[in-house]
Amino acid sequence: MSSSTTFSHSILVLELVNLHDTHRFTSAISKATESTTDRLLIIIFCEAFNKDVNLSHTQSWPDVQAILTTVYVESTRIAQKANRILMDVDVLLRGLDSVVSLEKQDSWQHVFRTSKDETGYPLPDWVWKLTSTFLNVQEFPTTKANIGRNFTDGTGTANLTPSTFPVVALGGTFDHLHSGHKILLSMAAWIAHEKLIVGVTGDSLLQKKVHKDLLESLDTRITRTRNFLEFFKPGINYHVVPINDVYGPTAVDHYIQALVVSKETLGGASSIAKFREEREMPPLQCFVIDVISMTSSNLDAEDMEIIARKVHKNEGRREGCEIHITCNFFVILKF
Repeated sequence: MSSSTTFSHSILVLELVNLHDTHRFTSAISKATESTTDRLLIIIFCEAFNKDVNLSHTQSWPDVQAILTTVYVESTRIAQKANRILMDVDVLLRGLDSVVSLEKQDSWQHVFRTSKDETGYPLPDWVWKLTSTFLNVQEFPTTKANIGRNFTDGTGTANLTPSTFPVVALGGTFDHLHSGHKILLSMAAWIAHEKLIVGVTGDSLLQKKVHKDLLESLDTRITRTRNFLEFFKPGINYHVVPINDVYGPTAVDHYIQALVVSKETLGGASSIAKFREEREMPPLQCFVIDVISMTSSNLDAEDMEIIARKVHKNEGRREGCEIHITCNFFVILKF
């Protein structure tokens, strides 16, 4: 494949040795993104994601969030640099113990791989019939000790937080679903094992929103949110509903155990906690998605300015993307 060859729909296959292995794939992510114009699907395999591995989803929250952030940051940075502001990137986390379900009719053209062993990945046979490119990645020595440590982080400790929760909730506008939304939704699904409740901001709450005329319809936002979740983590119940106040289903559903928010919406989480306490409803455990920088996957930055610019599907809203690049910020999670 020449350096100028591009494909509209591509798949990138990566395999992590452990949960701290992502950065060595940065060049591969960059190359696959540079060579894709419309849609890039990045499938991350890791034995730690196998169903029979004793990995606590809640205690591995920082590691999994860092994986998703590193991949989405790099792919979005390269896409914006190439002026492909409407490029769609999805990241899946999969174990090596079950076949990944993919629709062949999704116009896939090419697969990028970082291993020469095609038989080691549980992908449909048609994937390996696509044209392919092998991408070199940085190698480093890995011992059984650090593999095992990463697979079992948090197990056997005094921490009583469950690995996952039966019912998890989150909320947002989810307009023109972008990488920031996908990180938020993916992490909420990561810690849920029966039901994920997603409140999508209704029209009555958006009357004063800047550029509200460019927002997708409520039905479109709900449908795209549900479709992404079902693709990312099949097998659980997704209850995606409109909300017309800050509380949404958390005001009435006693069975919700956990709430996923961004740092800038912690105020809303506090309001929900107070509301439930006043009504003697069970408290919610709060999980926070950090603000993310385009130039760093360090998720502990506290002083980042949040840029509330969205990309309109048809017009591109290029002025918003230029501000993203100039100020070195990647995504926002503003509801």
